[in-house]
Amino acid sequence: MTPFPRRDAGSGRPISRKSLLKAAVAAGAAVPLLSSGTVALARDSAGQGHPLSVTPACDDGDGPTHDQIEGPYFKPNSPLRKNLVDSGMPGTPLTVSGYVFGRHCAPLSAVLLDFWQADDAGDYDMAGYTLRGHQFTERGGAFSLTTVVPGLYPGRTRHLHVKVQAPGEPVLTTQLYFPGEPRNSTDTLFDPALLMNVRGAGNGKEGTFDFVLDVDGTPGPGDPTDLPGGAWTPGRSYPAGDRVTYQGGSYRCVQAHTSMTGWEPPNVTALWRRE
Repeated sequence: MTPFPRRDAGSGRPISRKSLLKAAVAAGAAVPLLSSGTVALARDSAGQGHPLSVTPACDDGDGPTHDQIEGPYFKPNSPLRKNLVDSGMPGTPLTVSGYVFGRHCAPLSAVLLDFWQADDAGDYDMAGYTLRGHQFTERGGAFSLTTVVPGLYPGRTRHLHVKVQAPGEPVLTTQLYFPGEPRNSTDTLFDPALLMNVRGAGNGKEGTFDFVLDVDGTPGPGDPTDLPGGAWTPGRSYPAGDRVTYQGGSYRCVQAHTSMTGWEPPNVTALWRRE
């Protein structure tokens, strides 16, 4: 049974879940957090015996391209690529990584993620495909995007656009947001449930977010949170819980980090645990 929406006593209009969340954030209430102080990710709830909360959609008026100066502007047929950064492109480097799950905690492979965004100056490229690209999740549901932090433009806070679609399932059109942005409290589309975890990384930033699609996705044998990371490689962002192999051994990441030469799993027990 779906509960009736509550109404604003002054206007008589329904009060949406998004409005309540925004009001709570504006009043200083916290969104779900981990003990580390970061936003809770879907992978942290996997394996607890209950369905995951589905990632909400953002009603951002996509559809056909509008003859307007502001976005968001979606264009089909973006190139297949994980790196959206062109040589010499201005802006703060940004990597975004995470996983795509079904409601029942199983990571989903071969899921389409189509990203598009404004550039450092807050402009969208409508003539070509700058800062646009699609990719598919790997086995284990992982994805990774290399881009720049989007700029601001009138009426909007910083955000990334994305369409997410599991094979044969409906498309989820949504946006990802940055914590601590002053415009988060005034943007009418902002939803705190779509906040990424973002931290500094050298001269850039690293963001993490897990999507949960409204599909069954049943877990396979074993722990559904055991997300295979393949062979350990330097320069990769590893989330806590990821598994890798190195020189014939199996290791689980115990602390999120970006790997580098010299930090091979046997050398840094604070980051990797032998299994």
